[in-house]
Amino acid sequence: MYYTIENDYLTVQINDAGAELHSIVNKENGVEYLWQGNPDIWYGQSPVLFPFIGRLLDDKYRYNGKEYTMQKHGFARKRTFESVSCTGSEAVFVLRSDDTTRPSYPFEFELYVKFTLKGKTLQATHTVVNKTDGEMYFSLGGHPGFNCAIGDYLEFDQPETLDTETIDADSIRIAEKTPVLRGEKRITITEDIFNNDALILSGIRSKAVTLRSDKHDRAVRFTFGDVPFLGIWAKPGAPYVCIEPWCGVNDDRNVRTDVSEKEGIVRLPKGGVFDLVYTAEII
Repeated sequence: MYYTIENDYLTVQINDAGAELHSIVNKENGVEYLWQGNPDIWYGQSPVLFPFIGRLLDDKYRYNGKEYTMQKHGFARKRTFESVSCTGSEAVFVLRSDDTTRPSYPFEFELYVKFTLKGKTLQATHTVVNKTDGEMYFSLGGHPGFNCAIGDYLEFDQPETLDTETIDADSIRIAEKTPVLRGEKRITITEDIFNNDALILSGIRSKAVTLRSDKHDRAVRFTFGDVPFLGIWAKPGAPYVCIEPWCGVNDDRNVRTDVSEKEGIVRLPKGGVFDLVYTAEII
């Protein structure tokens, strides 16, 4: 089911399936900014990544001596969230642990996703609440896809020197890194930039990146804050780009005896609350 929020500037739709953004329309000119999904290219639009990001080695992890199986990017994107509220310019959804999540993820949790409109800015707040009687381990990420064309570019707020981590055909990270920026701001979307899958960036000094084009004056300023990883991805040559703030990352091929040893894993104490917030401002 789709839910709509709006203000004087924007109309936004959210699907309760995965609490996934479905549409961001500028009321002034009717322009749709969010990728609309195409099963022949990429069926998704803006999946919520939880409780893991990317692929686990052999799609498995261990916790307290027991082995569990988890699909790529976790199960949240495949679940229907409960609508908590949807009034005016704000909507809130929640996913709670239950008998369908525990076989693959033995933690008690609540995952809230809140969308709020403030002027021409959409804020997405993802909140994990640990209901487990003990520490909880997870990763959390956003994955919104924005319409763009080949030749458009992403511009960081300040010059960056960044390498991308490399992943293999199984979406597992390998040691090799490839230079992306050397004291520059722009990453241009080319036909082949994603031939080796996503760019996985870390150590970013900027707190935001802006999607721009030389063909028109429309832009989206995307604020990701202090996340440890930023994924940038699309199917090669496709007319969209995903800007993905990640608190967590794909597995590498080092075998770990417990999920607590996983790189980038978030540790949340009993009763703890963790937030991931990003904003998309229509310029």
